[in-house]
Amino acid sequence: MDNLTNIWAKGDQGEVVPEDCLPFKRFKLPPEEEAADSVRTVPVWVVDVPDPRHITTLLKWMKQSSLDTPQLSHLKRIRKQAETTTFLITTCDANSKIPTPLPELTPPPNDPYIVDVPASVALTLPSLSLKNALWPTIYAPKRRDETEAWTKAKVRWARAAMATIVSKAEEAKQKGELPIAAYIPPPYSSSDNKREDTSRIPRAGFLGSDTRNTTHHPLRHATLNTIRMLADYQASQPQTRASVPPTIAGSLESDKTNGKVPNGTNYLLTDLTFFTTHEPCIMCSMALLHSRVKEVVYLKPMPKTGGCGGGYVCLPVLKGVNHRFGALSWVGETEVKELDVEESVDA
Repeated sequence: MDNLTNIWAKGDQGEVVPEDCLPFKRFKLPPEEEAADSVRTVPVWVVDVPDPRHITTLLKWMKQSSLDTPQLSHLKRIRKQAETTTFLITTCDANSKIPTPLPELTPPPNDPYIVDVPASVALTLPSLSLKNALWPTIYAPKRRDETEAWTKAKVRWARAAMATIVSKAEEAKQKGELPIAAYIPPPYSSSDNKREDTSRIPRAGFLGSDTRNTTHHPLRHATLNTIRMLADYQASQPQTRASVPPTIAGSLESDKTNGKVPNGTNYLLTDLTFFTTHEPCIMCSMALLHSRVKEVVYLKPMPKTGGCGGGYVCLPVLKGVNHRFGALSWVGETEVKELDVEESVDA
């Protein structure tokens, strides 16, 4: 790859590249939750309120009891069906018990009970209709799945990352390993003419390769090795606003004051792009999903074992998973034959 002319270095670096000119094929996720059996749900506690004037009292009680959590921010608090007004209290804990007793109301409501509600916002109108049948849900079209524009500068950033993993994979092959490598660079940033945001991870990022042969360990896949590098690094760092993903940094100080670990802190790959020479296997794809990776870019699809859209299955679209990430197959340059592996290999 290094010997090829980098056409992305020419012209206005802020120019947005048309989708059909990008050097990768974007795996298009199907519309989310547009069939009755595809809507993901979670259990919550609710209570029927005989007098609607009690809603204000319940809202105050809920905030004082620390039950007003962001996990349910995609849902409306009240459901009205016929003559019944139902109040959503909180998520259902492991013991299926209300954490604190309800306030005294006159007339008293019935005992709280558990219902299943949508696990996420509605992204399309068909999805909204299905979810509203379960519980009133917020409509947020394209909030999660809208296609991100790529500039020439960002393509250059990605191409440099791809060249890095190809070189690392070739190095691994010379050592008797499978020629598979993975890379987590600092997230791309176009602000202030910067190319990288190094507040969460070092400028060099984390670069790993497959070590199954030398370690005689079947789980030492390149993807898992690289995620482990990031995990070890973050575990060694003091937790500050700069060391956590921007999407959760705002809640860090308040949560620390309350003695809580902010939700999302342990999601290692939030807002990050993960580069790999080969499409990750199902095991590695699930590790990426659990780490809340933003997107995965791979050079070689693995038709028999891959888990990111180019192979056996696509993890982000399976029913029951709680995260959807982008999958990009790099197709803009000549195949690197030195990295070929058996089709049955779990990369």
